Amino acid sequence: MRAVRVSPWSAVVLAAASVGGLLMLMWPLLVHGDRVQPPFIFLALLPVMIAVVLAELGQGGLDPRVLAVLGVLSAIEAVLRGISAGTAGVELVFFLLVLAGRVFGAGFGFVLGCTSMFASALTTAGVGPWLPYQMLVAGWVGLGAGLLPRRLGGRAEIAALAAYGVLASYAYGLLLNLQGWPLLTGVAVPGHTGNLSFDPTASLGDNIVTFLRYTVLTSTGSWDTGRAVTTAIATVVLGPAVLTTLRRAARRATVVGRIGGPAEGSVGG
Repeated sequence: MRAVRVSPWSAVVLAAASVGGLLMLMWPLLVHGDRVQPPFIFLALLPVMIAVVLAELGQGGLDPRVLAVLGVLSAIEAVLRGISAGTAGVELVFFLLVLAGRVFGAGFGFVLGCTSMFASALTTAGVGPWLPYQMLVAGWVGLGAGLLPRRLGGRAEIAALAAYGVLASYAYGLLLNLQGWPLLTGVAVPGHTGNLSFDPTASLGDNIVTFLRYTVLTSTGSWDTGRAVTTAIATVVLGPAVLTTLRRAARRATVVGRIGGPAEGSVGG
């Protein structure tokens, strides 16, 4: 069940890019001074890092059937994001990403997370400096789904996927907030007194507390919770049928990955 096989070297490249991306997200918590400026050079490097990772994962060529499945799922994700991008607290993007990562493996899940966010940004005019971060963090979501214990099945599997979807939804919101928070000034929330903006002269502890307050007051109770609840409900209600469909499609297509080495076996359920 590895549509995109990850060789040891590919794993090293992916890990290095992930650490670099995480440091780029966390830079406000790692710097201190009176004249700190956002490291915009890192923003230019992030798309390059993602491109290198995707190229490494695709070394040797992707099986045409893998590309077909990836293209179809990316298109579906783009449509789902377009019709449910936080509308009334509904967001269905993670639901399919988690299930696909579960069925097709961690490497496929990472690639699908990146391509889904890129495709949906093009269709919804959502291209901006935040897109590389969205691609990377969504890739981590798909990657994590593929790394869940394989022995789970039945109700235990659905429960684990729903719980993972909830945790991933909140983690995604937290990390994306960390990307945008230091660029905002004079953040104010109705009914709340106190500054919620990034202060480069404050201590690490103070900035962490301020950021957590900012996240709770601006996204946790709305966007993040809506995403988490929607993902959990969709996984419980639709998960068994979608998992069966994805696994049946994988068996019939006999999808074979050649990534990172010679092909071994087929993708099945």
